[in-house]
This record gives sequence, C-alpha cells and structure tokens, in this order.
Amino acid sequence: MVGKYKVITLCGSTKFKDEFIYEQKRLTLDGNIVISVGLFGHGGDGVLNDNVKAMLDDMHKRKIDMADEIFVINKGGYIGSSTRSEIEYALSTGKRVNYLE
Repeated sequence: MVGKYKVITLCGSTKFKDEFIYEQKRLTLDGNIVISVGLFGHGGDGVLNDNVKAMLDDMHKRKIDMADEIFVINKGGYIGSSTRSEIEYALSTGKRVNYLE
C-alpha cells in the first residue's frame, strides 16, 4: 500500500495489449496504483533481442517487488513461460495473485 492505495502489477503476454490497457484503466478507476509493462514486444513494439528480453523480465520482477499483488491477464486462459515465471515469483514473495480469467 502507498497511502490508502493498493499497488497492483499487471502480468501477462504482451500480445494482449488491448486487455492491458483496459485493465490498467479499470483498476486505476477502482482506486489502485497500477504498474504495467513498459512496451508491448508481442503486441507491435518490435522484436526484442535476448539481452533486452532478459532485462525486461528482470525489471518486471522488480515491479512485482513494489506491488501488493499482481493481476494476470490470461485471455483465453493463456499463460506463457514468462508469465508463469512471474506468477511463481509473486507467490514465492507472498504476493496475492488475481486473474482476468
């Protein structure tokens, strides 16, 4: 919590760009501080090399560190390997995990 606001980090495949944007707005209007991805590598922001992908994966875990909980955007039940790793990390650090579906 920061003041009276819960901090939520969004996780999920960046191919779900529209869902990320929608959930960020919804959760913000519900009175939460929302931390999201910096870019949509699978959603049109271009191909990432291995070094950049590793950096972004590590940065996202630091975003999870700052959060009270995570919200997983798992449209159609899809959870890829990076998102699975983020869920496991969140659980190992005692974070609550909520899911879109």
